[in-house]
Amino acid sequence: MAIRLLPENLVNRIAAGEVIERPAACVKELVENALDAGATRILVRIAGGGIERIEVVDDGAGMSAADLALSVQRHATSKLGDDDLVRIKSLGFRGEALPSIGAVARLAIISRPHDAESAAEIRVEGGAVAEVAPAAGAAGTRVVVADLFYATPARRKFLKSPQSEGEQAAIMLRRLAMAAPEVAFRFESDGKLGFDLPAQKRRDRFAGLIGAEAGESLIAFTHERGDLRLQGLIAPPAFTRANGAQQYFTVNGRSVTDPELRTGLKVAVRDVIEAGRYPIAALWLDLPAEELDVNVHPAKAELRFRDPQAVRGLVISAVRSALAQGAGPSPAPFVSQFRPAMAFYPASERGRALPGAAEAQLPLAGSFAARVLAEPATPSAQHPLGAAVAQVLDTYIIAVAADGSLVLVDQHAAHERLTHEALAAQMRDGGVRSQPLLLPAIVTLSAADCAHLLRRAAELGRLGLELEPFGGDAILVRALPAALGAPDPAPLLRDLADELAEWDEAVALESKLDAVVARLACHGSIRAGRRLLQAEMDALLRQMEATPRAATCSHGRPTFLKMSKLEIEKLFGRK
Repeated sequence: MAIRLLPENLVNRIAAGEVIERPAACVKELVENALDAGATRILVRIAGGGIERIEVVDDGAGMSAADLALSVQRHATSKLGDDDLVRIKSLGFRGEALPSIGAVARLAIISRPHDAESAAEIRVEGGAVAEVAPAAGAAGTRVVVADLFYATPARRKFLKSPQSEGEQAAIMLRRLAMAAPEVAFRFESDGKLGFDLPAQKRRDRFAGLIGAEAGESLIAFTHERGDLRLQGLIAPPAFTRANGAQQYFTVNGRSVTDPELRTGLKVAVRDVIEAGRYPIAALWLDLPAEELDVNVHPAKAELRFRDPQAVRGLVISAVRSALAQGAGPSPAPFVSQFRPAMAFYPASERGRALPGAAEAQLPLAGSFAARVLAEPATPSAQHPLGAAVAQVLDTYIIAVAADGSLVLVDQHAAHERLTHEALAAQMRDGGVRSQPLLLPAIVTLSAADCAHLLRRAAELGRLGLELEPFGGDAILVRALPAALGAPDPAPLLRDLADELAEWDEAVALESKLDAVVARLACHGSIRAGRRLLQAEMDALLRQMEATPRAATCSHGRPTFLKMSKLEIEKLFGRK
């Protein structure tokens, strides 16, 4: 087949696929244009997840009629004053966003400079550019994108549901809002307010996005090393999330999802945060423009540092120092009342006072004393996990089996599995039994998290979790699964919302039931640092012996280690 030049409209559509992959990418490009134009207020409205319509209005510098005509031409830009691709200071610089959008959608731009008497408008539909025409409009720029990917139906088929696409657009806008807290942002989706953020300081902006509970305890830090300057805000280790959705990274004013920064943060907290959990943090890195290459990807989704190891090392040392110093006493993790999934202790032990709040706290750093039981039970050959003899660090149970084997049990991991299996059994029998709360709890969450939970309210009800809307950013909890005891509903709902956010709306909850049950079980289990009675320890061991899959917790980690006499003797060189 002979080589031929592709027509310009097809070239533009191919190029558009690299820049505008989904509605969130369109929102990103338009908002970055507004920020580059010096906007102090930005309004974003979407409909149908951004597939039907995206509108971005700003009060930035605006464009003249002549500039408006050039703005929809490929590789036309006002961002590069010279031809230097090294010292790029603007968010945009390729001149591809507007022509790419116009190639695959119906695009209308109305703009007026602040010193102009009237505005001008230009329209582009599927790559066809109309003439610039006079229009009525306020100072600044208003961009409307309708029927995204109508000109490329194949790409449109690969989009997710409108709800999923809308949530991704909201996530993108929150990242941009964190990168520019001095700018006011308002977001509306299908006529409903998502968030309305005034111009703020960084701390206030971050606290507004993550919620008041974690926001009140944020630790601020600044760390410099050579030409690198890192500023950050991080919540104490007591506040974590089930995924990295509340981690924000900004480099030279640009919102990024850079792997070097993310890895540095992960390494910095791995000694103070449970594996599988994610810290809540915002980092702002500033460095000379020549030390950074942003011209790596058409959508500017990737960065390249001249010295990535220095960047990663700066993040690790800065975050570790911040968490070491803290910001005064941080709140202790919530410790639920020990009300097991199935009765752990015999009738003779029930009603005995459980340890007080002071006893239930985590042990002080450096305290490694074991609590040896005064009268441990005699190990029985019928019990493979033996009888409890001590509790170490108020977290691990030491038991001895009848054959002399040493058993070490992680009490939280073990009880998590027991609770998981109890909930799963109830589901198989028709539904999880719920326990109405004496006083319904009100949990404040983001509008997006509320939407995730309320959209699945009927399905969650079959899991014993009864939820009702309580305003735009709060949920009323009327009942919890009875097997969980009395956990704090706020962390439970946040983690469930994180779990649900990663699934498409078309996915039935039943198909992900094990993941949801695992999340419930984690919050309904006795915590590390919980001091147990001897009867509770022995009852835990007996239930582990009778429970399927009890060798691992809901996340796949081992619940106990067992060492035979031969294995112990080998460790000491006796065999």
